[in-house]
Amino acid sequence: MNVNWFPGHMTKALRSMESDLKLVDCVCELADARIPRASRNPALDALLERKPRLLILNRADQAEPAATKRWAEHYRSQGLAVLETDCRSGRGVDRFPEAVRSLLQEKLEALEAKGQGTRPLRAMVTGIPNVGKSTFINKAAGRKAAAASDRPGVTRGRQWVSVSRGLELLDTPGVLWPKFDDPKTGELLAFTGAVKDQILDAEELASRLLSLLAEIAPQALSERYRLSETAGLPGWELLEAAARKRGFLISRGEPDTLRMANVLLDEFRAGKLGRLTLEVP
Repeated sequence: MNVNWFPGHMTKALRSMESDLKLVDCVCELADARIPRASRNPALDALLERKPRLLILNRADQAEPAATKRWAEHYRSQGLAVLETDCRSGRGVDRFPEAVRSLLQEKLEALEAKGQGTRPLRAMVTGIPNVGKSTFINKAAGRKAAAASDRPGVTRGRQWVSVSRGLELLDTPGVLWPKFDDPKTGELLAFTGAVKDQILDAEELASRLLSLLAEIAPQALSERYRLSETAGLPGWELLEAAARKRGFLISRGEPDTLRMANVLLDEFRAGKLGRLTLEVP
């Protein structure tokens, strides 16, 4: 699939982020623990390189635990501070303020030396669309302070949120990049809902997801959709088989593959197929 989605507001958001960097002490970058490489915007590296950065592997509750541990070790070996979180239950979010203070220890000591130890730390929260930034901020703040949704493109403008007396967060819009060098990256982003569904062919996307799951997690397909014979089958045939197993039929008993595609994508994104990581370090 050739997946690309870069509406005009994303260009504006990148420019705004570059301007707002002078207002913050560090950057907290959220990535999807199910696709820890594909969900990191390479355009942000050059933009954010001047600021200390905390990488937050969000949705860790939906990812395979051992794989998340490997990814965390991988990024720590590159010099990044890493925090694993699950915004729905709040697991890991309680460690966030301390993780920021640890990241900015030298900054805090410098402020203390200047007699400015009471100044709140300010962090920019960034990430791709639909990675859970606003939900993360709400959980960290303990209240609904930022607009959140399970679809991309909800946050459009700058939002400051006070998490505690000593920490303020700047919420930013989710931003992709104009062209994916590897088509696989676009697919992975589409699977997890980072790309607007309306620009995609749901049946083709679901077929490709089924092909990938048949390769890396056949047990999940067997348990959720009773697809026991998946090895070597094309994704389209798996989609038809899943539709029949669910009883999704249209005229003359033909499988309703569009309905099945939408159900599959919704259930995968909701974590109903189990804890799955789609790429390894």
